[in-house]
Amino acid sequence: MAKQRSLTDNHLRVEKSLEASKGRWTEELPSILWPYRTTPRTTTDESPFSLCFESEAMILVEIGVHSTRVVYFNEANNEEGLRNLLDLVEELRDKEALIVAAYQQRVSRYYNKRVNPRPLKEGGLILRNATVADPTGTRGKLAPNWEGPCKVKKVLQPGTFKLETRGAGRFLELGMSSI
Repeated sequence: MAKQRSLTDNHLRVEKSLEASKGRWTEELPSILWPYRTTPRTTTDESPFSLCFESEAMILVEIGVHSTRVVYFNEANNEEGLRNLLDLVEELRDKEALIVAAYQQRVSRYYNKRVNPRPLKEGGLILRNATVADPTGTRGKLAPNWEGPCKVKKVLQPGTFKLETRGAGRFLELGMSSI
């Protein structure tokens, strides 16, 4: 939800900036998008620019103010550094994959904090995931995602059950009419 809200906020900021420039929006768009492209993201701790070009972007203000990066810039050292960085691209991608996996675990832990697990017992009714029941994917895009209700016939081990599907009056003893 927070991610969606921040995207909406960014969209509104870009729209507001473009409305202020009226008919010159094509000239203003690159300068408006530059901060978005060079700001590090939460998931990777890297900016989209650095992930795409494997180098850090300089902010336009740094060039005009003559920061230490601009004053001590040496093109020969820069070329050598970029060549060395190309040798490390695979390691950088692996590092980013680990960062993304850690972020996904944090999000999963946050989400699962609110989940109240209930053990399923024999005789309980559940809905079965239809994609698991049909791994070939022949059901189509508009097919329902869930099948059921199914009755838990036997608990083999935690998380593994024998199910009994409805049909031929099997649930009549539970007082359910066949649907």
